[in-house]
Amino acid sequence: MCLGVPMTVIEGDDVTALCARGDERRRVSVLLLGPQPAGAKVLVHIDSAVRVLDDEEATLIDRALVGLEAAMRGEDFESAFADLIDREPQLPEHLR
Repeated sequence: MCLGVPMTVIEGDDVTALCARGDERRRVSVLLLGPQPAGAKVLVHIDSAVRVLDDEEATLIDRALVGLEAAMRGEDFESAFADLIDREPQLPEHLR
């Protein structure tokens, strides 16, 4: 299974950006998005930035990844998905 992970741009040019997530540093392609400023949050999938994220969305994805890791270790993971607990699922607008 492949997952996209949120990363923060440290520096870049028209083709690539050095991005960070925790202690990990990775040079990724920004050809799909164009140049991104330092501090921008991007969703990285297979070493390509595929979407610009706002801070809230990047945080939610980070929490979900932490929760997934905890679940795989058999630990408590519900707190990582607090935004989904006790929430009624909603259909997308085009399916309503």
